[in-house]
Amino acid sequence: MDVLSDAISAVRVGEPSSNRLRVRGSWCVRLSPYEGAGFHVVLSGACRLLPEGGGDPVRLGPGDVVLLPHGAGHVLADTAAGAAEVRRAVPFEDVRDTDAGPAGPGPEVELLCGKYRLDRSRTHPLFAELPQVVHLPHLGGEHPELRTAVGLLAGELDARRPGGCLALPSLLDLLLVYMVRAWMDRAETGAWPAVLGDPVTTAALRALHSDPAAPWTAGRLAAEAGVSRATLARRFTSLVGRPPMAYLTWWRLTLAATRLRTSDAPLATVARETGYGSPYALSHAFSREFGITPGRYRNLNASRVRAS
Repeated sequence: MDVLSDAISAVRVGEPSSNRLRVRGSWCVRLSPYEGAGFHVVLSGACRLLPEGGGDPVRLGPGDVVLLPHGAGHVLADTAAGAAEVRRAVPFEDVRDTDAGPAGPGPEVELLCGKYRLDRSRTHPLFAELPQVVHLPHLGGEHPELRTAVGLLAGELDARRPGGCLALPSLLDLLLVYMVRAWMDRAETGAWPAVLGDPVTTAALRALHSDPAAPWTAGRLAAEAGVSRATLARRFTSLVGRPPMAYLTWWRLTLAATRLRTSDAPLATVARETGYGSPYALSHAFSREFGITPGRYRNLNASRVRAS
């Protein structure tokens, strides 16, 4: 696994969902804050996105993609909507899954809107530093894989071909990866684009993520990165914000939490998979980090799943 794949896998819960929205004329819909990430793809037409709680409106045109990685509430509206119309925005749920939507004169706007369910209790810092709104305008040949995914999604929605129930969630997963990649390529601030642009730190991270259960030491990891222990410690800590072995401990416990949340594997198996010599060692480290035993953590998350 690589860092981006692991960062997404650690917080993903269930499958993504999507809805198609066709509207015309004067319209304005509100999307409430969500415990996950939201996205919109403008298939045709133009509209505006207004972040909840202020922030500059974002004008969206054909082919534009926008990711709301922290599930921020927002409003989508026609380009002419004023403050009064925004205040009267109707819930998105009232108009989704419809080809009608608000009617009136003017060009049609068609959007693909969706959500990814996320468990934010152990968000990877790469994902945590994404801004509230990631706007990826359609810029010709930039990010061709993102444009290809958008085209494939539109095709699946139009054709409703056999196998679509598998194809659509898979394409939505790809879309999330490509959106984050595109942000990293364009980001002018943020630590993690710099982290993954540094060959020494990237080599160390790739090693840790590829085999987190290995008996890593500072010396072995430095050898993997091809530098001295002092050089690795300095560069890794400066960019990532914690020393390499501290990052490894954090990541192992994050993986353990994910396994406890998503599987029925015995604690001994989880301990072995995450680099702990015994269930007791894992339980001690887990309790110190989370303030709760692994068994209690698993039971609480099972209760949340049943409640949802």
